[in-house]
Formats: sequence, structure tokens, C-alpha cells
Amino acid sequence: MPRSVSPLRVNHMNAVLRDIDTSVAHFEKAFGAEFLADMPQKQFHACLFEIGHVIFELFVPYDFLVSARLGPHYVGLEWQADMDEVRAALADHGIGTVRDIGLALHTDPADCFGVAHEFYAGEFHSRTWDALGGEPMKSPTHWRDEHPLGLTGLIGYTQVVEDIDAATAFYESFFGAERLFAEDRPAIAGQAVGLRVADAVVELLMPTRPGWLVERLRRQGQGILSTVFGARDLAQVRRYCVAQSIPLDFGTKQNRVAVPSEANHGILFEFAENPGA
Repeated sequence: MPRSVSPLRVNHMNAVLRDIDTSVAHFEKAFGAEFLADMPQKQFHACLFEIGHVIFELFVPYDFLVSARLGPHYVGLEWQADMDEVRAALADHGIGTVRDIGLALHTDPADCFGVAHEFYAGEFHSRTWDALGGEPMKSPTHWRDEHPLGLTGLIGYTQVVEDIDAATAFYESFFGAERLFAEDRPAIAGQAVGLRVADAVVELLMPTRPGWLVERLRRQGQGILSTVFGARDLAQVRRYCVAQSIPLDFGTKQNRVAVPSEANHGILFEFAENPGA
């Protein structure tokens, strides 16, 4: 029986965007993002910021030509996990890597239904940051009770796939994921399977007929579609976005609201009510 990975938590969501300065400025202005770290590298310019105690890493190529066809997109996410366990599971499942720096690695999206799963043994949420004057990032209590968005942390992410049964089997085998639900999503002409992995709910979405979801699949291919934030009150989220002139749309599930990717530098945000977090 192939070995599986048991992550401890999501460290951060990973996205490829076009411009680092304008993107960070947008997230700071629109959502009160905290800039955590600047990490220019030979291959790309990377940085970390957080919104609602959810950390994002941006990867911005110095020349966008190689990413221009797909455009800005979620490339994957990083999990905190035991690296020996990760390498054993990768070998057992025949999953390749596209980047391996020893301490961390990224899986080949072609082997993971369009997602580059990054793994690293450490964590980020309890660290102190030079960019914050040696202080930790804002607490979950701040984001829930003091920030006007009223965010309660990460719920998880959505992932659009071509074969929902095969993708579900992958998460159950590779991550030991717990299946939470299976349901139709008529508003987006799709079906969904929810899976628990560590502290996140992974929602697999597959189109069932022509509509919004199939258009997203045609545009981006398989992969992460949105980050789903928890919120105390969706009415509070709506008031905040109206006050900030942030456009809102329907989410991928009933009783969600979304900031469309076209208004968010290429990546989709969703908000779901989760007041007890």
C-alpha cells in the first residue's frame, strides 16, 4: 500500500502574478494585507504577505513571457509536513517534482491535477518578521474582532478538475484525506467533493454541463481556482467591499461571496460565513 503524507497545516497559498509592487499595493489597500518578507531570487522575485492570518507567497517572473499564455494564477500551496514522509510518499505514488531545494520541494502539477504542492518542515504563522520590526503578524483575534472585514482564517481552497473521482482518489491516497461531502453545484454547473486535509477543506469542482465552471477549466486548465476565507458575517464583508469599491460576485457555493480574479490582480478570493472560528 503506498504511503501517504499527513500535513500539519497550510503554510501559504502560492500564486504567480505579473508585477510584485502593484500587486502588493493592491492587496494592502484593498484588504489591509501585511507585507512579511521580500525574497528576490535569481529565477523570480518572491514575497510573502498575509490577509486574515492567511499567508500568500507571490512568485513574479522577471520576464512574464513564459507565463503570459496562462496569465496570473494560483500555482499551488505549501503544506507543513515531515520531509522524509513526503519523499517516501512521492516515490510510492510516482509523483515528480519541478523544484527541489532540499529543505522544500514542489510537486509536478501534471501529476497532481494541476497543483504544485509545496512541502516544508517548518511553519510561518508564529514567526517574527523583520518587515514588521521584529514583531509577529497580526493575530487571528485582530482580524476577527478589530479589522472591518471580520475574517476568521483559512477555510480552504477550491480546485477545478476534469475527473472528480480520480482527483478524490488522489487526495485520499496521497494525503489520507477525509471525505466530507459530495454535492451538486447547479449555480456553477458543476459538482463538488469536499475533503479534509490538515486544517483545510479542499473542494474539488468538476463541470457537469456548459457554464461558468467549464469556462474556467478551459481558460486555466486544472488547478486551484480560489482561496476561501472564513468570515464572521457576510453582510459585514459586503459592507466593507462596498466601502472600499471592491466588486463582488457570486461564489462557487451558495452563501458565499467572491472578489473576481479580474478585480484582484488575477486570483479569485471567496468568503464564507464561519463565525465560530
